[in-house]
Amino acid sequence: MSDPPTLVPTLPGSFDGFRLEPDPEQQRADVILDRPPLNIVTMAEREQLRAVFEALDADARIRVVVLRAAGEHFSSGGEISGFLDASPEHLSRLAWNIAAPARCRKPVIAASRGYCFGVGFELALACDFRIVSETCLYSLPEQRLGQIPGSGGAARLQKIVGITRAKDIVMRSRRIPGRQAHEWGIATECVADPAATDRLVEELRGFPPLAQRTAKKLLNDIEDANLSLAIELEGQAYGRLRCSDDFREGVDAFHQKRQPKFTGR
Repeated sequence: MSDPPTLVPTLPGSFDGFRLEPDPEQQRADVILDRPPLNIVTMAEREQLRAVFEALDADARIRVVVLRAAGEHFSSGGEISGFLDASPEHLSRLAWNIAAPARCRKPVIAASRGYCFGVGFELALACDFRIVSETCLYSLPEQRLGQIPGSGGAARLQKIVGITRAKDIVMRSRRIPGRQAHEWGIATECVADPAATDRLVEELRGFPPLAQRTAKKLLNDIEDANLSLAIELEGQAYGRLRCSDDFREGVDAFHQKRQPKFTGR
């Protein structure tokens, strides 16, 4: 069997406002927002981020994706002029690009500090895990511009915190500190140690990839399902995994008291 195609030839050599650091040896790839000092996200950058997440999803060498930023702030939000120049039809499709981390079948971690506003917050909300520092401030400030969040922010936030807190954040353009974000269930962890993200990557790499992909898809699929349908879908996914090589390997390793060697099949 030939080796899987490499990532680099499938994408342009440079990106608008971010960079990509794949590390196949560690089975991770870092997508790093890098437009100092505030890492403002342009319209072109949104489309390129979508393409990168899709490429990483197809790269068999990568197990975990980390979305982080260079500098003091994750992102102060989107480029305002881009909204004024774009057509209403184009703007209505922005959520598709920002949802790329959610569609990616692999675990995606957002590591945020400083400002995480607007589309930066929406990108983080589309990830599976949100690791924040105590300096992090989440905000959806669009009301101050006569707008609402347009890339899934309000919808995802309400699913996480409920309508009362979502209205408090969205309608008042409130800034939520990292510690409070963790208390409200928006952030997975609020940490002082930047190595926490690396530890989470290592933890996730230790799980069987097929089970990880299945769990992510199931949880995304049943978010809006009633209980009986959710249980039915869970049972179907369980049955499919029952026939996998990884499940057999996991059971054998358990009984033999050794570390399993998962292959993703």
